[in-house]
Amino acid sequence: MPVEQICTIVSADRLNEFAYSFTLEAGKLVEQQGLRAGQFLHIQCGEGLLLRRPISVSLAQADDPEDLVRIVFEVRGEGTRWLAGRRAGEKLNVLGPLGNGFACGPKDRLLLVGGGIGVPPLLGQAALTWGHSTAVLGFRCAERAMLVEDFREKCRELHLCSDDGSLGFHGFVHQKLEQLLEKDADYTAVLSCGPKPMLRSVAETAERFGVPCQVSLEERMACGVGACLGCAVQMADGTMKHVCKDGPVFDAREVDWNV
Repeated sequence: MPVEQICTIVSADRLNEFAYSFTLEAGKLVEQQGLRAGQFLHIQCGEGLLLRRPISVSLAQADDPEDLVRIVFEVRGEGTRWLAGRRAGEKLNVLGPLGNGFACGPKDRLLLVGGGIGVPPLLGQAALTWGHSTAVLGFRCAERAMLVEDFREKCRELHLCSDDGSLGFHGFVHQKLEQLLEKDADYTAVLSCGPKPMLRSVAETAERFGVPCQVSLEERMACGVGACLGCAVQMADGTMKHVCKDGPVFDAREVDWNV
């Protein structure tokens, strides 16, 4: 059950020209409400903006006296522009936990595949499986890269990709994923977050090699609790589900990728 919580910003850092990382004191959202990476918080952004902004949780840690939660976001509009202007010591009104995160355990051997702002929600899974998992992170260019050292510290292997060849492998993440699975497909699961075309290609690649795949979908959200139809997506069985309430994480086989 989501609760409203006033959170103090412990640290506010700029990761690149577009992305910001905040660490929040979040009451007992982790210890008592079970907040974890892959879920999201709905954050009130400014007095004059009616709708909250959904921000994915990158790391969630039970702590004393308050739990610590890390969020990473890019400036996409008026709300996130306001949020980017906040500083350490200021307070945010958040609603959470919201959505369902990835299903995995600390001993799992995962392939974490992220693209752009889809990279941050996978950081918590890298931390959970510390030293066991492999990450494939894709960005448009080197200037948009983020959290590289965080993943390098937590993962057994890290592979970087860029659309323009300015960072790591020149190509798409599903192409690098295919190369890795051709050598070794003995993974518990592929976990992926990013734009839908990327997720479709990742899901198809994982399916070809017989590796289970979970995807975190990105959709515009209004209410964040399933009351509106703003984030409805069609499933392979013809039903409609809400990304905010039923997701954002789904088994890749559930999703109708042809819509």
